[in-house]
Amino acid sequence: MKGETKEARFKRIAEKRVQRVLDSIRSLSNCSNRRMYKWNNEQLKRIWDAIDKELKICKASFEESITEEFRL
Repeated sequence: MKGETKEARFKRIAEKRVQRVLDSIRSLSNCSNRRMYKWNNEQLKRIWDAIDKELKICKASFEESITEEFRL
């Protein structure tokens, strides 16, 4: 949006993206219905490992974006 501040743009975009992530997680939860699906512990481990890995990468990208100014 023209004239939008960086903070306002972040809030607008981040809210939509977080909502999309939450909706996807809720959708994944539907796979827990044992009457409709069958899975094993190895499959669950791979799913949670993949999600954990991406979440750690995302968190790190925010932490690394705060750089300290170098001084001698």
